[in-house]
Amino acid sequence: MKTKLLTFLREAVLLPLVGALLFTGLWYVVSALTFEQKTYDMLVKQQAKVKAPVAGQGWLAPGVWWRSTKLPAPHRAWHEAEKYFREPFTNNPDDGFRGIGLETIDSLTLVAKGYLASILLAVPIGFMLGGSKLFTRMFDPIMQVLRPVSPLAWFPLAGLLAVPLKNHLQTQGIKIESLEWQCVFTIAICSVWPTILNTAVGVRAIPQDYINVARVLRLSTWKRFTKIQFPATLPYMFTGFRLSLGISWLVIVACEMLSGKSGVGFFLWNCYNGTPPNYGAMIGAILVIGGVGFALDRAMSLLEKNVHALLALPAIFGRGIAWIRPSAVNAREVARVTSRA
Repeated sequence: MKTKLLTFLREAVLLPLVGALLFTGLWYVVSALTFEQKTYDMLVKQQAKVKAPVAGQGWLAPGVWWRSTKLPAPHRAWHEAEKYFREPFTNNPDDGFRGIGLETIDSLTLVAKGYLASILLAVPIGFMLGGSKLFTRMFDPIMQVLRPVSPLAWFPLAGLLAVPLKNHLQTQGIKIESLEWQCVFTIAICSVWPTILNTAVGVRAIPQDYINVARVLRLSTWKRFTKIQFPATLPYMFTGFRLSLGISWLVIVACEMLSGKSGVGFFLWNCYNGTPPNYGAMIGAILVIGGVGFALDRAMSLLEKNVHALLALPAIFGRGIAWIRPSAVNAREVARVTSRA
């Protein structure tokens, strides 16, 4: 027990901590390499106007020195991004201030819409691609050509679909935001491919014995799908779901940069192009993007590992209902006999 605890502390705590410290040290080194003498001289002159002149150079004025680097060091990055993290859900339009939490929620909302659309589109296509050789020969070459296309190329094409959709729905009295659906279309198109390919691989990997048993039992098409094809393909599908979710989160950053919509991608781009730019907040946004992506991947991985347990829940729930129902029927019979007596 003690050995397992020490192993856990070493692998889960100590080694990641050492890695974080090495990364932070490397960050300081790279930041120091971006030192700009002109910026330093200007800051020294500004400080001399309000305080006594700074004697010496470089490390004799470390605060000014670190503010003279193009890439912010970790402590400077935190100082510049602190307000967005201390009040993550504050929205103050008058000051143009939105916390990083609100921006992340906006991005996750768009990702959820695009990801759901990609899943609804990918699963049927994947089953047809894996179950029909004719369908594969017809459409697989087209998919292989479209799959490597960059999100930056899909975004303008998605606009050609979103604007007519907005105009059509407006005639029906329904208002939508074309830029939002342009982002949704782009996310869906870019993230659909891993689920399609993994679902098709799962269908092709079903053992032939399963298919033969279904033929012997003369199962209907629906029962063959629900009892054999879907359960056997589900692990492969979840692998595709996991990859598609990661791509969705990658694409949203590019979409928000191009569209100018609110979200963590727009927040990052706005910090970079601001007057003056806020590179510390930009780095903070990058870390948030990485952290959220890691959390989404871990959540999907956990769901993937427990997929069969989730599939068993309806059967367990049904047995529970069947166990409760006879008890209720017996209670009614007892009450009926008692009333007659």
